[in-house]
Amino acid sequence: MASLNVYSALVVLFLTCGAAMATKENDKIIKDNNCETKMGLPCVLEAFTSIFETGTISSKFLGCHKCCGELVGLRKFCHSALVKRTLENPLFKDLSPARIIAKSIQTWNNCLALIDSPSPSA
Repeated sequence: MASLNVYSALVVLFLTCGAAMATKENDKIIKDNNCETKMGLPCVLEAFTSIFETGTISSKFLGCHKCCGELVGLRKFCHSALVKRTLENPLFKDLSPARIIAKSIQTWNNCLALIDSPSPSA
């Protein structure tokens, strides 16, 4: 349970304090498109954990049309700008940017495929 609180704190920090660390380009994209307001907190936590923490994309996240729908609705440029801004935060300095970006692209592509595929009940 403590690790969930740590993840929650990191996400809150990411959402509230990360703007000071952002490059002007990412900051402008995020601000101009209201990127931080387009996903609900449960889906943000799941996506964040999948991309930054576990290194694997959770089947819970991919199995959730709602979260994948929110991620795709965010649009790719917002998703990329938020990931890049998070990587600029000193808390994440020990992470491999190439690995994180690859994981974020994989998450995006998997969600896009899930959203574009017909539902099993159709």
